[in-house]
Amino acid sequence: MRTDTLTMPSPDMRRAMANAELGDDVFGEDPTVNRLQDVTADMFDKEAALFVSSGTMGNLLGLLVNARSGEELIADADSHVFLAEAGGAAALGGIQIMPVRTEGGIMEPEQVAQAIRPEDQHYPRTAAVTFENTHNRHGGIAWPLPALRAASQQARDGGIAVHIDGARIFNAAIAVRTDVKDFAACADTLTFCLSKGLGAPAGSILVGPHAKIAEAKRWRKMLGGGMRQIGVLAAAGLYALDHMVDRLAEDHANAKTLAEGLAEIKGIKLDLWRVQTNLVIFDINGISTAGFLDECKKRGLRADANGRTRVRFVTRYGIDAEDVQYALKVVSEVMGAA
Repeated sequence: MRTDTLTMPSPDMRRAMANAELGDDVFGEDPTVNRLQDVTADMFDKEAALFVSSGTMGNLLGLLVNARSGEELIADADSHVFLAEAGGAAALGGIQIMPVRTEGGIMEPEQVAQAIRPEDQHYPRTAAVTFENTHNRHGGIAWPLPALRAASQQARDGGIAVHIDGARIFNAAIAVRTDVKDFAACADTLTFCLSKGLGAPAGSILVGPHAKIAEAKRWRKMLGGGMRQIGVLAAAGLYALDHMVDRLAEDHANAKTLAEGLAEIKGIKLDLWRVQTNLVIFDINGISTAGFLDECKKRGLRADANGRTRVRFVTRYGIDAEDVQYALKVVSEVMGAA
């Protein structure tokens, strides 16, 4: 239960990969990649799409095409872009990040307005804002569509671009019962992962207008991201979009059951409101995080730390209701012995 990137391709997905029609994608000649890009552009109601190797690359490209060296990007203080992407925006794009503290990862329009720099020679120019949906560090919270629209409109009124880190955007859409194109309408660019709950072995997609995707393709080449017969991975992505989206609701249900069980165990503090999708983050007392994780691992349950006293469990394809009950049994034993 460490992460949904551990999701393995199903047998049918592997067959789709083995049978993929291939070409050289650097020349734009891989038909399976081209089909994946066309399908996702249409799915998100954007002009174009680009297949990239990872969500980190997708986000980096999204920032590079929306901001320039010496400019500033507004981001949640607990966002993946700010905390967990190795400073790529600064190192490779010369882009400074303005971190903003939020409640639950939902940036209010007033916070966007206040973070936009006034025109002054002492300040970097604000070029863009990024929103994360669902929000990882805040426990998988999904943006309500009206809140995202309001924050996005504030950014546009302020003359800045919007990028959405939608690594788990399909989880968000299922949680708030909307279509991913409604989220995408709030952004200039959006990236999402095929390699998390959707089960593909690798790959992410960046969607946006033709001009920005063309620029992103050039940046991808500079970053060494041009790949050849990559249709073997694109085929997995196409299969994932056809067969793995609706089943994400099962992961959400399992996460809710897991969270409700954890909340009843002594020494665990958990905010059930935050468990909206497939992430369950909780605080532990009476045992160190390292000690807790080690004891769980001895019993066949692996999880991940999310701070000094916090632990994250993630439900995914391959984790079923029986696994959830086993996890609760293990945690109960570990906390009971602490």
